[in-house]
Amino acid sequence: MNVLGIESSCDETGASIVVDGKTMLSNVVASSLELHRYYGGVVPEIAARSHIDSIIPVIEESIDSSGLGWQDIDAIAVTYGAV
Repeated sequence: MNVLGIESSCDETGASIVVDGKTMLSNVVASSLELHRYYGGVVPEIAARSHIDSIIPVIEESIDSSGLGWQDIDAIAVTYGAV
C-alpha cells in the first residue's frame, strides 16, 4: 500500500510517500522558520498562510521524487488537530 502522508501542524509543511508502512520513497519539507524568527516564535496566522503557499508544491515534489504517480497512491494520511 502506497500512502501519501501530509503534515502541516506548526511551522513546517511536509509530505512523504511510504510503502507498506516501512519504506519511505520521498520526504519533502518546507519550513516557514525564517518568517517567524523576527517574532521569536511561531505566529499562527503566518504559519497558516505559509502552509497555503507550500502545500501543493510540497505534495507534487513528494510524488515526483517518489517515482510514483497519483494513480499509484492508495491512501492519504493527514495531520488532524493538535496535542
